[in-house]
Amino acid sequence: MEQEGNNEEPGEDAQADPSGAEGNLEEQGSSQVSSESQKRPEEVKKEIPENFFYTYEDVYSGPYATDDTEIPTDLLTFKHSFGYDCTRPVNLMVMDSHTVVYIAGNQVVLQNLRTKHQRYVRSSRGGGIGFITAHPSKEYFAVGEKGGKPNIVIYTYPSVRPYRILKGGTETAYVFGDFNRAGTLLASVGSSPDYMLTIWDWKQEETLLRSKAFAQDVYKVMFSAENEEHLTTGGSGHIRFWKMALTLTGLKLQGALGRFGKTAVSDITGFVELPDGKVVSGTEWGNFLLWEAGLIKVELCQVGHKPCHEGPITQLVLDEGDLYSVGKDGVIRVWNFEVIDTADPVDDTGLVEVEPMSELWVGKNVSLNFMTKIHDHGQPFWYAQDTSGAIWKLDLTFSNMTHDPERMCTFHSGRIEAIGVSPFTCLMATTALDRSVRIYDFGSNSQLSVIKFKQGGTALTWTPAVVNPEGGLIAVGFEDGVVRIIEVYDPRLLPGHARQASQSAEINLKQVFKPHAAAVTALAYERKGRVFATGSKDKTVFFFAIEDEYKPIGFICVPGPVQALQWSPPSHLAEEIARREKEKQEKEKARLEWIKQQKEMGLEIEETKEEEPEEEPLPPLYIPEEPSPILCGFYSAPGKFWLSLGGYDSGFLYHCEFSHDDEEDPEKRKDEPFEVIPMEDTDDNPIHQISFCTSSRLLFCGMQDGSLRAYPLNDKDLSVDALKDYWYLNVHDNDYGQIRGICCSRDDRCLVTCGGDGNIFTFDICSEEELPQALPEELPKELKVIIPPPRSGLEKEKATEDIKDPDAYTIEEYKQKKEFERKMEEAEEKKNKRREELSALRHDFAFLLQKNQELPKHMQLHREEFEMDRRIFEELDRQKLQRIQLVQKELAWEHEKQLIGLQKLQTQFRDSLEFTLIVHAIQSNHQISTYSLLTMSEKYAPDKKHGDSKWAVLKEKWTALKQAERAEEIPRETSSVHRESVVFENEAEKLETPEDRKPTTRYIESKREKIRRIVEKYDALKAKIMKRRAEWHELYKSKPRDNYENSEDAEEIKEERANFGCYRLKTATNYTLTEHERMNAEKMMQLVSLEELICKMKMNMNKEIVSLRDLKVSIIEEIKGLVKELKSIQASLDLSEHLPLPPIPQLHPDEVPEKVVEYNSDVLLKFKEEQEAKAKLKEPLEGCPSSRAFRHVFLRSPPVEEGDPMAQAGGASAVVTEEQKAFDMEKAEPTEMELEILKREKIKNLYLQETLIKKINTLVINFDAELRLLRHKKLKMDMQMKSADLRCITCCDELIILKKLEVHENLLEEQICTLINEQEDIQSKLKSYIAQMEDRKCEIVMLQEREKALYASFEASLGENNEFADFLTDILKKEVEFVGKKELGREADEEKENKEEDGEKPDLKTDEENCGSEDVAFDGSVCPEGCSEDLFRNTIQLQQQRIGIEKALEEEKKVAADLKKEYNTLARKEKEVEASLDTTNRELEAFQWEKLQRLNELYVVVPLRLHQVQCLVDGQMPRDFSQTLVFTNQSLQYLQKRIVDLRNEKIMQREIHKKAREQHKQLLQDKKEMEAEIQRLEERCNHLMMEKFGRLVDFEAVQAHSVNIPMEKMKVRIMEKEYEHFVELREWEKRIVVLQHQLTKLTRENTSKLHQLNKFCREKHQLETELESLTTDLGRDFQDSQTTDIKERARLESRLIHTTRDVVFLREEIKRVRIERK
Repeated sequence: MEQEGNNEEPGEDAQADPSGAEGNLEEQGSSQVSSESQKRPEEVKKEIPENFFYTYEDVYSGPYATDDTEIPTDLLTFKHSFGYDCTRPVNLMVMDSHTVVYIAGNQVVLQNLRTKHQRYVRSSRGGGIGFITAHPSKEYFAVGEKGGKPNIVIYTYPSVRPYRILKGGTETAYVFGDFNRAGTLLASVGSSPDYMLTIWDWKQEETLLRSKAFAQDVYKVMFSAENEEHLTTGGSGHIRFWKMALTLTGLKLQGALGRFGKTAVSDITGFVELPDGKVVSGTEWGNFLLWEAGLIKVELCQVGHKPCHEGPITQLVLDEGDLYSVGKDGVIRVWNFEVIDTADPVDDTGLVEVEPMSELWVGKNVSLNFMTKIHDHGQPFWYAQDTSGAIWKLDLTFSNMTHDPERMCTFHSGRIEAIGVSPFTCLMATTALDRSVRIYDFGSNSQLSVIKFKQGGTALTWTPAVVNPEGGLIAVGFEDGVVRIIEVYDPRLLPGHARQASQSAEINLKQVFKPHAAAVTALAYERKGRVFATGSKDKTVFFFAIEDEYKPIGFICVPGPVQALQWSPPSHLAEEIARREKEKQEKEKARLEWIKQQKEMGLEIEETKEEEPEEEPLPPLYIPEEPSPILCGFYSAPGKFWLSLGGYDSGFLYHCEFSHDDEEDPEKRKDEPFEVIPMEDTDDNPIHQISFCTSSRLLFCGMQDGSLRAYPLNDKDLSVDALKDYWYLNVHDNDYGQIRGICCSRDDRCLVTCGGDGNIFTFDICSEEELPQALPEELPKELKVIIPPPRSGLEKEKATEDIKDPDAYTIEEYKQKKEFERKMEEAEEKKNKRREELSALRHDFAFLLQKNQELPKHMQLHREEFEMDRRIFEELDRQKLQRIQLVQKELAWEHEKQLIGLQKLQTQFRDSLEFTLIVHAIQSNHQISTYSLLTMSEKYAPDKKHGDSKWAVLKEKWTALKQAERAEEIPRETSSVHRESVVFENEAEKLETPEDRKPTTRYIESKREKIRRIVEKYDALKAKIMKRRAEWHELYKSKPRDNYENSEDAEEIKEERANFGCYRLKTATNYTLTEHERMNAEKMMQLVSLEELICKMKMNMNKEIVSLRDLKVSIIEEIKGLVKELKSIQASLDLSEHLPLPPIPQLHPDEVPEKVVEYNSDVLLKFKEEQEAKAKLKEPLEGCPSSRAFRHVFLRSPPVEEGDPMAQAGGASAVVTEEQKAFDMEKAEPTEMELEILKREKIKNLYLQETLIKKINTLVINFDAELRLLRHKKLKMDMQMKSADLRCITCCDELIILKKLEVHENLLEEQICTLINEQEDIQSKLKSYIAQMEDRKCEIVMLQEREKALYASFEASLGENNEFADFLTDILKKEVEFVGKKELGREADEEKENKEEDGEKPDLKTDEENCGSEDVAFDGSVCPEGCSEDLFRNTIQLQQQRIGIEKALEEEKKVAADLKKEYNTLARKEKEVEASLDTTNRELEAFQWEKLQRLNELYVVVPLRLHQVQCLVDGQMPRDFSQTLVFTNQSLQYLQKRIVDLRNEKIMQREIHKKAREQHKQLLQDKKEMEAEIQRLEERCNHLMMEKFGRLVDFEAVQAHSVNIPMEKMKVRIMEKEYEHFVELREWEKRIVVLQHQLTKLTRENTSKLHQLNKFCREKHQLETELESLTTDLGRDFQDSQTTDIKERARLESRLIHTTRDVVFLREEIKRVRIERK
């Protein structure tokens, strides 16, 4: 770990904390470490350096892919997080004024509230995240994870780099963590089963203390703000108080469990420790509990015994002397801290009433869970977590300028129930039980709009394009059974609302209906967009017809609650109908045959059921008591589907098929799957959601643990081998983040998931169908949302009335109710009507009877004659008609069903047909036909980009490595003086105090300032010297070598030599492939492009031919009209004047092939009759005449009244002739005027007749001309299509060869990529080693300079002619033997090497000369006589410094040697890798050449014209073309032009060479002159130094040693220490004076108490004397005053007892005072 830390560059966040609090805690931690070191003295724990960081790529948990799979690890790229797990207990952390941090599944999201930009940190183990907490300095934050053996990762902020990883704190998951106030310790608590409380020294990744927190769930742990040795944990039904106590065995963690006593047990989530050690906690019922010594001192409530909060208290915060309480009721209250701290119980209830000082009601439906404080522009603000799905910004200053609560972000609350993606643009909609529907733009990562309802949403789907081409409708199902159709639109497009719109998207309720009585669980649109289906928990599926509004069709009941809905494939319905019809016909046929046989035998017909043969019973299977739930499914084929089950049957995918026995009860049916596929690692983690990505052929699965899987679907059908390989990534929370929905965007570029943890994630899909690298500008950089426009007239529509009552009637209930009411009203009306009719009939009958009575007897009717009435028969007819209508109503649904089935059959089989169309000319035999088009083959779908693109990436890496090898590095120079100056400035800051500086302090500051100026001057000189050295280094570096060659020129020469000579063909053995000529799998793209181009050209030609056919149809219609008009004109002319009518063109059957499938009711009736006759007579369909009749009806010519204009004209002319004859018979002789008019009319009609005939002929001629032109164009296009087809064949052959060779090529490229990455890693390590060796060299040079300076200072202290110089020199160089002999012997060799290297020491006597002999003996511990004691002590100090410097020098040299060895090892390894890379590159080039040869072996057809053949033999075409070459004109022109260019270039290069030679001569002459000048200046400089100093001097060394900076620093430090000791001494003197005054005061008090004691003793002695005298006179006075004596005796005894007590008390007081004085 240390080695890795040394390689890491120190970051800005890794700075030492100079605060004193950290130092105190380090002292506490050292006691624990020291106690452990006594037990294990052999272990030496290495400290982790401050600048150590982990690499994020090594820490975070990435995706997983199975072995030997082609799935890329970057299949999905995390894009954005839209959700927020607001129900998590503490899921909000504020790092600065605009950045919040929260947990989202397996990610930690850092969101900027201003820009909405997000950064993400993934968990390190993939098991989820348990908690996040921020360091008090906001420079770090901790992430506690979940899963087996989870970690706590400490990240820096804002760089977000992994800084520390804490391991082994719990078994399963972390629940909560908290830093102490100083930030040096971290407390964490785990979940079940261990509930471990751990105290960490997180910077050293060490566990200080640990203990089991409790046996039940622990929610929170917190350090005390005042006493960092105290902690508190709270959880399920308990609270516990912890203390870090120092015992005889070391530092221990002791916990005391809080006892509730008479108070009801409550879960504790919010608590805080007060400064005096008491703890205040919240309760589930909203009151406060004040704890002291592990017991409840008092329970606090509001006045009137009202709870402090209406609901649980989630958090208590003590800030700036005030106590803040946060409750689930959305209220924050501020309480007086002193009132709560000093509260005492006043009665047996233990309740104390208090009133809050201030309170803030955040808003309606707000449930606060946690809040944290931050300062924004100097003002304190609080950010609060709302479990209703929001983050609030609160101002709790409670002043006149207090801001209102601001909702910063809104989200769904709780799990996401459903999600849908727009089929047109990058919009998605979500709904949840929080009663909201939200619209997001996952292109720009923003939330567009929200709409709220009265009930929570449970299902959602976006309307397909066939229903709403605008793409703005969404169907949403709710938990009360209501389905709402909402529309999303851009309000800015409404007339007059462009400026009023505040949002870019709004949601409008279009329609609402309630089809179910329970929650809606599934919604589905029919593929054609005609039917809409809804499923619910009430075991029903409802169907709606889609028109302008959704109209109910009906519903069906299913055995259980509906989990999902999916429409069957289109072909399933046709097959199902055909199968049912066939079964019905077979059953009817068998029944009729059986009846016929029974009648022939003369037996009675009895219907009996066929007895099925008995089968042997199968062995019993284990069936769970509760059926396994169906989680999801999808169709695989018509009637077949795959299912994923939970519970006992999880871990497999089941392939099932619908039962063919439709008459069987579904609840009694026992179907079994016919195929089962085991899914790896899904026994306890079943699949809940399945989605397909069609473009990438991927199967995405959402798992129960919130993970996401992707299976590649290379085959059409699912199988065990197809689902063996998969890609896996933990996305949502592993405990409750079950994936509720997976959707792909319309272009399959994005994947959206939503989970039970309330999170919504979007991913970018790495599609296998990438565009070519040559067109990167055509790729969209980001998805741009297109919000649907509003419907026309939307602004004028009234708002749709919503269903707000959850108990409202469903559609079926409302229909039944209305039907019942209608029937009751109709019945009542019918009764009233019948009563009125009966009353009228009675009145009429009575009137008739009266009239009958008035008649004579012989004319009167008998009574029986009145009973016969015709209306009886009318009533019977009416009843029959009613029955017919009733039957029609009963069959209406079946009729509609069959009609829909017919429409589907037509759509499936007729609409998809493409007919071959042939257009015929009218007057000639020319014709033109359309192309027969086929669908594009999917086998040429583009795969992943590789080949040229991959080789280009490898080539770039290779080129970069070569350039890096040619570059030379500049040795880095380090400046230790600058570091010392920085340290010195930091030390100067420590002495600054807010008080006025005293004279001594000012003098120290002046000395420090003087030294700082000296150091700055020295730094400036040093920088100047280093700058000059760098300039010389750059100058010498720019000097070219003698054998220097320009790399560009060398490359050009190499290229020219390679291309020199004849034009090399690809078939030549010495042909070298260029990078752009390398063949790769992009040939597939060429083939696809070619097929698309062919298809496009054919489609365009087909469109032109169809347009020509339509033109012919219009011309025929126009000719019909002209012929009709011509006949009407000829009717007024004589027959001799009639011109022949031009024939009306007719359409050939192959010109209208779609007429073949047209039908009418007559055709259907005839077909039915034929089918019945065929069933009765058992004749085959081919021999039945009805089929010919059927074909005849389909292909018959149009009826006369519609399609035969000649017949119509003939009939009309006959009528006109008859009328004319009748008119002529009645008409008289015309006048002259009338004759003139008739003559003019005749001339006009003759002209019109001729004009119309010419027009008809012109139309026909123009059409034939158009047809011939189009036919000529098609013939030319046929030639092109043939060439294109030949090119397709060549591309297919090339593609087959490339596919065969692709595996080996990919293998070689992967090897090259691996070697390049390895070479890059080695080079980076070599650079780091070079930098470290340079640092070590600089440290060694600095230590050697310090050693020289030490010897120089020693010589300066000796002075001249010191008689003890040799003696003191021996002492200085004496080796102090404080190490063992073995160690000295072991290090002897290293010391010899170091002494050989230290050749630059001052010219003093060595150790071998002065102290190498054993005969020389002196006592180095005693100062000899005559020698200065100060000089002796200074020598001893210098000796210790010398030894320390030599030891450090040895260590540095040892480290440098180790680095050198590692560097050499890596250098050898680099050469080996480079050799392997060159070998692999050569293998790849050879393979490319071999692949080219394989491609050259293919035969390619090239059509040529005669003028393109130029290889004539004697002016004739050669018979053998095998030795000829097909060459493009462009390449030939290039070669001819290249000859001229090379000649010109040769002339130009000769001129350049000539000028370069002349310039070279001039430069050599200048060089000689400059060397002479340099030599002259050096001689002058040496002469001046000899005149001034008498010897040659190194000016840089003089400048470096002009001032002894360490000595000056030591002097300043000595002055500082003296001043500090002086100040401390004065404080101690003041304290002594105070203590002396206290001693005098105590002495006086003790003296007065001794006097009092003496007085009491005298009184006691006096009383004893009096008592004795009284006893002697007892007998004498006994008889006189017996009663009086007894009373007096009792009084004296009591007084004696009191006096004795006072004496004992005074003695103890005197003893205590004496002890205090001691």
